[in-house]
Amino acid sequence: MSAKVLILPGYGNSGALHWQSRWEQANPAFVRVQQRDWDAPVCDDWVAAIENAVRSAGPDVVLVAHSLGCLAIAHWAATPHSPIRGALLVAVPDPEGPDFPAQASGFGEPPARPFAFSSTVVISDDDPYGTPAYSAQLAQAWGSSAVRIGSCGHINAESGLGDWAAGFELLRQLRD
Repeated sequence: MSAKVLILPGYGNSGALHWQSRWEQANPAFVRVQQRDWDAPVCDDWVAAIENAVRSAGPDVVLVAHSLGCLAIAHWAATPHSPIRGALLVAVPDPEGPDFPAQASGFGEPPARPFAFSSTVVISDDDPYGTPAYSAQLAQAWGSSAVRIGSCGHINAESGLGDWAAGFELLRQLRD
């Protein structure tokens, strides 16, 4: 694998058992994009943090987002931004869904236009934060490949995926 990797957790950050944290621990070159506030996220702040991290990392980078991080990438991609190689977007939440965090500000109506980079959207059949139809619709609008992985909940630590080897393979494909 050659491209650098930036990890973009969702609301509340990813805990120690989350596959993002496990990948970061196993791969010291992977860098987590830090947000000013994980529990009261503001989209514009998250977008600015992504741009700063990408600018520092350079164009040979792949973003790995979970949940709210996916929506932040969509908003970032709709603004003038530094180039990247690709993005892996896992468990895209629906900002109009009943379980979307009320504390999250500005993430609604994610831009639905093609990204200027390769991307893959990973979809669970029973994600409580976004239906497969919603995720597939955004994947198509973004020009992303869509990968359905069956019933894996919100594709987080509670999903019991451990190091999530199948997801790491999707990352490898974007990096190579």
